[in-house]
Amino acid sequence: MKVTDHINQSNKTLVSFEILPPLKGKGIQSLYSHLDPLMEYNPSFINVTYHRSEHTFKKKADGSFEKVVVRKRPGTESICASIMNKYNVDTVPHLICGGFGINETEDALINLNYLGIDNVLVLRGDAAKNESAFEPEPGGHQFAIDLLKQVKNLNDGIYLEEDLKNTIKTKFCIGVAGYPEKHFEAPNMESDLKHLKAKVDAGADYIITQMFFDNAKYFAFVNACREIGINVPIIPGLKPVYTKKQLTILPKTFHIDLPTPLSEAVQACKTDLDVEKIGEEWMIEQSKELKKAGVPVLHYYTLGRPMLVANVVKEVF
Repeated sequence: MKVTDHINQSNKTLVSFEILPPLKGKGIQSLYSHLDPLMEYNPSFINVTYHRSEHTFKKKADGSFEKVVVRKRPGTESICASIMNKYNVDTVPHLICGGFGINETEDALINLNYLGIDNVLVLRGDAAKNESAFEPEPGGHQFAIDLLKQVKNLNDGIYLEEDLKNTIKTKFCIGVAGYPEKHFEAPNMESDLKHLKAKVDAGADYIITQMFFDNAKYFAFVNACREIGINVPIIPGLKPVYTKKQLTILPKTFHIDLPTPLSEAVQACKTDLDVEKIGEEWMIEQSKELKKAGVPVLHYYTLGRPMLVANVVKEVF
């Protein structure tokens, strides 16, 4: 079932979660253990992130170095199928530009279609760790809108091999990312919104936002989107704070602000257990306000803290 169908068929705020694939070497049971405490809250869908390959250099016996390609968290496609099979819940695999050519992307989409997966979240993805700026694979996509257009082409039955006859049309519901505090590469919010509208005009069905900790920024973002004609659902993404280190890590990594009352409360904590309690309480209040405002879905980035998120959802729903 498509994300937009879930939203259109409900008259209340829904809940969804986002998870990481297990690290290579870990079994699927580690993922189930992560999801089990969350599933009692009947999420409408589960997002599964995708992680590009990384290049490392391994020293050989003769002193030279060998370039090695490693993907630390493989398995997004199969994980989505496993979750659907075990929990009977819809999944949303992430698709990224980085590390993939257009033929690999088409093959991935064909596999997802075979598995009966109706949704994808289209992202450019981050630069590789050894790159100062994002670089596409040879023959790959530079921007998320180009990847989106490839998905849309398959929905229209247009494949890379132009001579294919009687092709089937896929039916992917396409999500894209939105940034209430602006994408860090955009020169200003107006430019960022212009690019977002271009993705919606190209076929994006809904938007999921980057994490934020000030609801006023989400509401302002939604209003700005509506003013320029972006009328698709805009789903707020929420993540808890649970360590003092995140006061510097989150702004540096995700280019977001933490409100002064939150940062001061965290700084006053003596232990990370105290921080976790503050983060939980903050996200409960965020969630209640957003739910009262009638947002379509509350999307939680669970990433390593399923019980904390479960406690929040229990209080809100």
